[in-house]
Amino acid sequence: MKTLSTISRILVGLVFIFSGFVKGVDPLGTAYRIVDYFEAYHITWANPLSLYLSVLLCTLEFTLGVLLIMNVKMKLTSWLTLLLMIYFTIVTFFDALYSPVPDCGCFGDAVKLTNWQTFYKNIVLMVFVILIFKDRKRMSAFWSAKKEALVILAVVVLFGGFSIYNYRNLPLINFRPWKVGNKMMSDNPQPSKFYLTYKNKKTGESKEYLSNQLPWQDTVWAANWVFVSTREENPNKSKLGSFAIIDSAGTDYTDHFVRNTEFQFFVASYDLNTANKEAFEKIKAFYEKAKAKNVSVIVLTGSSPQDIAKFKKEMDTKEMEFYLADDISLKAMIRSNPGLMLLKKAVVLGQWHWRNFPEYDENNWNTLAKKYIK
Repeated sequence: MKTLSTISRILVGLVFIFSGFVKGVDPLGTAYRIVDYFEAYHITWANPLSLYLSVLLCTLEFTLGVLLIMNVKMKLTSWLTLLLMIYFTIVTFFDALYSPVPDCGCFGDAVKLTNWQTFYKNIVLMVFVILIFKDRKRMSAFWSAKKEALVILAVVVLFGGFSIYNYRNLPLINFRPWKVGNKMMSDNPQPSKFYLTYKNKKTGESKEYLSNQLPWQDTVWAANWVFVSTREENPNKSKLGSFAIIDSAGTDYTDHFVRNTEFQFFVASYDLNTANKEAFEKIKAFYEKAKAKNVSVIVLTGSSPQDIAKFKKEMDTKEMEFYLADDISLKAMIRSNPGLMLLKKAVVLGQWHWRNFPEYDENNWNTLAKKYIK
């Protein structure tokens, strides 16, 4: 029993440390997930608390994981772990049943699980947590009460500070598609193939045809087969997902800018109304230097055309080009409002939080290009 409870303690501790870390390295992303829950359960008044709750949750998970492995304050630690697991299991059960949110984000963006997979994972973990809880009184402490208190304080302060650092800058580890070094679109894109499924009216047989091989001129076939569905097969690898760059007239410029063979800067601001205004003063100076070198700098925003016009007048950025992009895509693109991103030939060369905007330095951009473009 002692061996089993020790294995349970270490296993649950490692899961909690991993879960807390991958969310704590991106506290803003975790805050977005918390907002999803608030909106799903109609408690949007709590949205302003999401970031604080994100840091608190990540720090609590990570701290409990460390305490479990180090066998610190096991009576208190086992109670907190059990209560937290009961809460997680109940929430994920309702997620699995009703899907109020598509992704609970239990492992951040590092590991994607369906809602049912998350629930089953919690059920398995709960077995080990119950074993720990039942054996809590027999787990003797390795250190004195004073040393245990120092361990708790050190973990809380250090990991809490780590999460805050990642919020005030960019995540030290980026688990999202727009990470530095990633190629967002393939070279020499090939056309998509479209497959059409038809069903025989008499036999019920279903058959799939390549769109250009459909026997539509066969009158007998046309009389006996009815259209069911279509399927697209895209041979091009793309990490963009639903991301698109649209101008005010509705024209799609995604390929034009993402595949730009020269340096291409994106200023991403999912909401101009909440964007840091001082940062845009730096962006204006950066834009002027880039313009003198014929380097493209565009602003991508999820704000309305009316808000864009108001912002351009207020910030005197009339010369800068503003394009529309989905606000959720921009939040995933970079954890900063505004944030700066450099691409060339669809490869992400750099990302900067508004607190750390760089000076315009072509030597630096060329160094990044040599490093990441193969």
